[in-house]
Amino acid sequence: MKIGDIQIGDSHDPLIIAEVSGNHNGSLERALAIVDAVADAGVQAVKLQTYTADTMTLPLSRDEFSVQDPKSLWAGRSLYELYQEAHTPWDWHEPIFAHARKRGLLAFSSPFDATAVDLLEALDVPAYKIASFENIDLPLIARVAMTGKPMIISTGLATLGEIDEAVRCARDNGCQQLALLKCTSSYPADPADSNLRALPLLAENFGLPVGLSDHTLGIGAAVASVALGARIIEKHVTLDRSDGGVDSAFSLEPAEFAQLREATAVAVRSLGQARLQRTAAEENSLVFRRSLYICKDLRAGDVLTEENLRAIRPGLGLPPKYLSSLLGRKVGRDVGQGTPMQWNLLA
Repeated sequence: MKIGDIQIGDSHDPLIIAEVSGNHNGSLERALAIVDAVADAGVQAVKLQTYTADTMTLPLSRDEFSVQDPKSLWAGRSLYELYQEAHTPWDWHEPIFAHARKRGLLAFSSPFDATAVDLLEALDVPAYKIASFENIDLPLIARVAMTGKPMIISTGLATLGEIDEAVRCARDNGCQQLALLKCTSSYPADPADSNLRALPLLAENFGLPVGLSDHTLGIGAAVASVALGARIIEKHVTLDRSDGGVDSAFSLEPAEFAQLREATAVAVRSLGQARLQRTAAEENSLVFRRSLYICKDLRAGDVLTEENLRAIRPGLGLPPKYLSSLLGRKVGRDVGQGTPMQWNLLA
């Protein structure tokens, strides 16, 4: 899969996506500062969310139109008020995207309805992301697929059957480049709920690149996901968690994004190949293995004992596994201390 100039696959470093969400805190200047911070951290992509409160919900305060979970970061908030606070104004998209491109970043968004897709198409975004809560919105997926752009779908909340419906819908409507992100849609997410072992299942069932949309604290789950095939990693970004913001509690700061980029790149390189044999780099270390050495001066005819024949470093003598076979035998000539034991020393 390729988005812009960025190749996504097993032999490439993961694509790291910094999700701004509502962490601009209602300030275009802060949004642009986030773009700069992301670029300075070496991250490849920045992403927005394109919606308004009116495209998301209704301005009602009944229970079903508010966050009822007392453990939620947004407990008691009405959905409409929350989306009003968190949305990125549509006229900010162009300057944010332009600044991101100037800084060499891939910049795109998650649309939440057809009007958002129209806006993003007018701005010629290079790709689209379908959020977890929208992965059952097949008309939206079809509309995005018809653009012909690469698409990333988060699978939070979805059953295997629902993921299959989303993938089929995307493919049937023209999407040729598609990836799936494992996601746990709780905020913040407990690492124990990440179930990263589902990543190979996603890849095997759908034959698509996979990744992780991660709402856990820190970078541990994201780095671990690389070993299970994740080649796209999305985390929310904030300039400073102490500044607050709707998603700041589970967002990474720029310095942590730099750590994430470096750690995941190391993780990819560390995977190597499924084989148990020495690498070329290890050959020079063979000399420092233990081996059998004469540890005292011996005269011809002396008997080898545990006092004069020991397993020590370096590794130029016989392997230690032969020690029991050699004890009690005689040397056939004078041998000085520090001589590596060989069969030709025996009488």
